[in-house]
Amino acid sequence: MTRILLVEDEENYRAPLAFRLRRDGYEVVEAGDGRTALRAFQAAAAPGGAIDLVLLDLMLPAVPGTEVCRRIRTVSRVPVIMLTARDSETDKILGLETGADDYVTKPYSYRELIARVHAVLRRSREAAAPAEPQEKILTVGRVRMDVERHEVTVDGQGVTMPLREFELLELFLRHPDHVLTRGRIIEQIWGADYVGDTKTLDVHVKRIRAKIEVEPSRPRMLTTVRGVGYKLEAGQ
Repeated sequence: MTRILLVEDEENYRAPLAFRLRRDGYEVVEAGDGRTALRAFQAAAAPGGAIDLVLLDLMLPAVPGTEVCRRIRTVSRVPVIMLTARDSETDKILGLETGADDYVTKPYSYRELIARVHAVLRRSREAAAPAEPQEKILTVGRVRMDVERHEVTVDGQGVTMPLREFELLELFLRHPDHVLTRGRIIEQIWGADYVGDTKTLDVHVKRIRAKIEVEPSRPRMLTTVRGVGYKLEAGQ
């Protein structure tokens, strides 16, 4: 049975959501604040009790959701979907930078949320499956990536890349000078059944440009192909 840690301080959101998840066959561990969530996650680390996915409210008492996500990410790659009442780009970027795999803005429909749960769980299971051997060191222009060590350098200087940014950059590095459509990128990184806002891709590209471009506001390496997608220019 898939085990979900539901972290939500508002009872009017948490109780009905927990009820519907249990009705649909999920095992649900509930937490009403950040400290309780971290204790519950640690307690669930015992054999047979591991958490398969975390639904995490951004605004929590005691320990904020971003900090809960950051601490979970230090010990686990468990999928995290951030729940937020705020729809600003800054809040979305903050959640994604701390390691969240996706976000849902309140008020949300249960159908949308469960579709994202299914998509994130499927991607997680696919990522855990054995893959065909691929190049482990990727170098294009100023950028070098060590896939196994999860390290990226630009002009020899190390840069920090959260998981989703790392996966996106790896995709671009494996296809230099190829135009990758937005649909193909989203399908490969977020999955074919992704139902979220495609602006999520733009947010991640913007963050990558800030780390690999000489002038991020005038990108010459990771360029936009208007109306199509993105292209990593090998000659830059």
